[in-house]
Amino acid sequence: MAVSAKQQTDITAALVRLYVFLTQYLDRCLDEAARATYPEAELQAHLTETRRQLMDILSVNPVVKGKLAEECDRILALGAACLSSGPADAQRRKTIDAERAVLRSKTIALSDVVAVFRALE
Repeated sequence: MAVSAKQQTDITAALVRLYVFLTQYLDRCLDEAARATYPEAELQAHLTETRRQLMDILSVNPVVKGKLAEECDRILALGAACLSSGPADAQRRKTIDAERAVLRSKTIALSDVVAVFRALE
């Protein structure tokens, strides 16, 4: 099945959205203001829907689908543990910071790809 440039852009943009939502989820662990400004239910709805869309798209490649699922599960578990236990201790903060750094790098790279794809449309 051939994929159009628009579909490539949409897939890449969906990955950017997912990484932004995951970063926002982790931000809520470290910043009370982040928790107050972005309601939990709204964030969870966006995360769930974006993840569902990507899992459907990635069903053509089980390896990539599995890697993304594992990454999401790991980050969501980390965030849930943090949010349920109160302020992050030093080790958990270090882990959150490391995950955020990876998400930031992926978001920047994929955002650049989306910008190039859109410029070519």
